[in-house]
Amino acid sequence: MEKEISDIAIIGCGPAGLSAAVNASIRRKTVDLFGGELCAPKLQKSSVVNNYLGSPNITGEILRKNFLEHANEMNIFIRQNIINSIVQNSHGNFTLKAGDAHYNARSVIIATGITVDKLIDGEREFTGKGVGYCATCDGPLFTGKDVAVIAYTGEGVEEANFLMEFCRKVYFIAGDKKMFNGLKDGIEVIEADNIQVITGVSSVTGLRIDGHELGVQGVFIYRETYLPDTLLPGLAVKENHILVDREFKTNIPGIFAAGDCTGKPYQLAKSVGEGQVAALIAVNYLDSAQA
Repeated sequence: MEKEISDIAIIGCGPAGLSAAVNASIRRKTVDLFGGELCAPKLQKSSVVNNYLGSPNITGEILRKNFLEHANEMNIFIRQNIINSIVQNSHGNFTLKAGDAHYNARSVIIATGITVDKLIDGEREFTGKGVGYCATCDGPLFTGKDVAVIAYTGEGVEEANFLMEFCRKVYFIAGDKKMFNGLKDGIEVIEADNIQVITGVSSVTGLRIDGHELGVQGVFIYRETYLPDTLLPGLAVKENHILVDREFKTNIPGIFAAGDCTGKPYQLAKSVGEGQVAALIAVNYLDSAQA
């Protein structure tokens, strides 16, 4: 029996993602909207927003709540799942993976916000060769081996605990000391000031931190956002931004992108507008496919 499939999967619940979800729903398309624990964190931190038309001198937090209330009024549910990968199947549809959960969609809008500005040295080189972003997906490949978890989000704790079930040794390096809470016994916490480089030849053999090298065969990295081309191999990017045309189509049919992940300027109105256009073009794409 085929799993349930939505018309449009939207990755990211910031202004671009919420705008896309609202506009797709208005056009009577089924939507799966994915986001983290806190939608639009950048907006929440803005004390005053003065350049959003019609809402002068409004706080970012109030505007953020207005956006979320609008989505809620339209019965748009936000799945608090971090999408780790997108795979296209032989029918042209897409499977989105979030750990061991899978979601199917006919089209996808990527609205993940600002992408990673700077990678760890060696990260891109060894992606898929020891560097991973989902322990649930790839962890069993490291059974009996030593791995390091580099965590900038709380998800890293859960994934490190999972790795402890079958890895020989798990090192945990956190970007925030609060993330040390909840780790299983046996996980070695390393407080690092400088994560220098992931080393290896054909695959990962170590991680250099503060001038010392850990001998590991795997490195799992957890951030709020990922490089777009690690989310979907083959996706065209430039300077860590997704390349789109005027209709916010990517180089892969059925995949669209909107908001800060498409490049500067990183502005609220741009993100909302791009989310709307991407949704309307995705609707046209779906309707054309069914015609």
